[in-house]
Amino acid sequence: MRPEQQLFVTIRNELVEAHPQVETGNMMGSPAITKNGKVFAFLSKKFLMVFKLGKEFDPENQDFEIRPFNPFKKKGPLTGWYEVPFSEKQLWKSLTNEALEFNS
Repeated sequence: MRPEQQLFVTIRNELVEAHPQVETGNMMGSPAITKNGKVFAFLSKKFLMVFKLGKEFDPENQDFEIRPFNPFKKKGPLTGWYEVPFSEKQLWKSLTNEALEFNS
């Protein structure tokens, strides 16, 4: 298992254990974390962690690498979804918790 996958699984398992309404899921064929059946974080096929942080979230105001998530070739990015590379892995857990709170 790749380090990105291992970290994602660790974060997901901790949340599933701590919150009864949080479960495993899938998004675009990738492993995801859901709350009440709705995805709020997942590991993309490019091994980037993707979070639903809302359209009010300002990626330009962050001091780490984050960008809008755009899985499409001919469309714009998904509104409110952002991807963070493994180089920022120390933030994946806190961003997952932020996405969980945003989607509560």
